[in-house]
Parts: sequence; C-alpha cells; structure tokens
Amino acid sequence: MHLNLRRLDLNLLLVFDSLYRNRSVTAAAEELAMSPSACSHALSRLRQALSDELFVRYGSAMQPTAQAEQLAGAVSEALRLLSSGLGASGPFNPATSNQTFTFAASDVTSLAVLPGLIARLEQLAPHLQLRVISSSHRDSLDDLATGRAQFVLGFADEYSGSYEGVEALEGFTDDYVVVACSAHPGIGAALSLDQYLNARHVVVMPWTDAGSVIDSVLTRHGLTRHVAVQVPSFAVVPLLLDGSELLLTLPRRVAAQLFHGSHFTVHETPFASPRYTLKALFHARYAGTPGHRWIREQLRLLLNDPDRTSL
Repeated sequence: MHLNLRRLDLNLLLVFDSLYRNRSVTAAAEELAMSPSACSHALSRLRQALSDELFVRYGSAMQPTAQAEQLAGAVSEALRLLSSGLGASGPFNPATSNQTFTFAASDVTSLAVLPGLIARLEQLAPHLQLRVISSSHRDSLDDLATGRAQFVLGFADEYSGSYEGVEALEGFTDDYVVVACSAHPGIGAALSLDQYLNARHVVVMPWTDAGSVIDSVLTRHGLTRHVAVQVPSFAVVPLLLDGSELLLTLPRRVAAQLFHGSHFTVHETPFASPRYTLKALFHARYAGTPGHRWIREQLRLLLNDPDRTSL
C-alpha cells in the first residue's frame, strides 16, 4: 500500500473527485451536502497529505494542477468500483439503485442491444448507470474475469469457444444485407453477384485480430471482393457511402438503424448470407449479486424478443 494512501482519510477522495468535476468549492460542498468551509478545510488536508496545491484559482474557477490531472482518472475509477461493490453487496432496488454496470461492446453490438436496454432502464431503473467500453474481441473476456466489465456483447462466431467461468445469454439470430447509395449508377432494383464482386467495398473491422465473416464466406466459394476502405467503426460509414459507388455489407438490424431514408437502398446479399447469433457474456464469479441478476433478466427479455429493441 502506498504510504500516502495509508495516511490519507479516504473520505477526502470524495472531495477531490467533486472538486475536479465541479471546479468550485461551493458546488462541491453542495453536491456532498457539506458546508463550503468544511469543503475548504478538506481541501487543505488534501494539499497537506499529497504535498501539492491540487487546485488553484484561475478566474472564477478552481483549476487542477498537473498532479491533480494525473490523479483524477484513478480516483474516479476507484470511487466507481468501490461504490459499485458496496451497492452490489446489499439489496437491489432498480427504482432507486445508482449502481454502475460496464459493458464491453463494438458499435455493432451496441446498436443491436443498447437502445432497447436503455429504454427499459429509463422506465424501470432511472438512476442506474451504464458504462460502455470498446470491445477488443477475446481480450474482453479478461475484463469479465477481472470485473472491469460485467457483460460483453458479441456474436456467437466471435466467442464460439469455451472459456472458464464465462457464461452466455443467447439472443436473436439475424443475417446480412448490402447497402448502397440510392444514386449508385451501376445497381438497379436487385444486386447481382457480378455487380457485388466488381464493386469497391467499405469494411468495418473493430478488431485487428479477427478477419471478416463475409470475406470468409466468399473465400469458401472461391470468390473475392475489392476492399477499398477499412474502418474501425460505423460512425463515418454513412458519409463514405453517400454519393459514392462503394458498397457496405452489414447486419440487417444495424442497416435498419443506420440507413433508413431515401439516400440509401438496402439489397439482399447475392450469395447465401451467413447468420449470426447475438450473445451477452458474463462471468460466473459476479453472477450471484442481485443487481447483476436483474440486469441479466432485462438482457434476456431483449435478446429473446427482438421487437423489444429499437432496431
């Protein structure tokens, strides 16, 4: 244990975190239900314990020093984990709980699940907090084992193996479609295989350690396509397709979310489309807490009833 931590009143970390976020002693005191003079006294104790000014007045705000900036992320994460752990150890009331649940997901799986889940939480658990971190494929399973994430959202073919302690909720199954700009000069009402193979394609690859499912299917049939652009997320893809001759192959449900309207047309794949099953993975080590069980039930309802999502 670090020497500074052994001699530090840990309640002072709450003051530090609030000051960092609010940049004001008055606002921090109000948030923590303490008097401004008590908050100022706490700041003085922090400064003495850490041998740094931590916050200096600049204009009307309290600006963090370099050391405060360095500490802020670690303090915030430590308080979040502590709060979550203390909340998980007691009874769980979704209507009042402010626990935080962390999901590891790509933007594809986020689009497929989170809109529906968040809509439910807004009604049933308005104070609950979701934190979404970028999924790094199988490395995300380490996040489950260490408790950095409570759930990983992924496709069955991505997590098809057996991993110690990892369990899964299986959800809906879907296929892929092809999206093109509606003004594409070479494509009419239907998309042929020749048109598909002769076109230039955008491919979304959120992970560097996995290949494209579509390219794997084409390879099995002795076919290849021309990948012109590879990007890590869908955020920029509508802008790339609009007004271009590029094609994009993606899950049907995500296409319905991102590419509605007159600018784009959605085509069936001109080959037997692979199918995928969405999964929500979790670790058995944390599955017994009341809050975790409640979130799992919400996920189970969503994953087994696609109409409950917004896609």
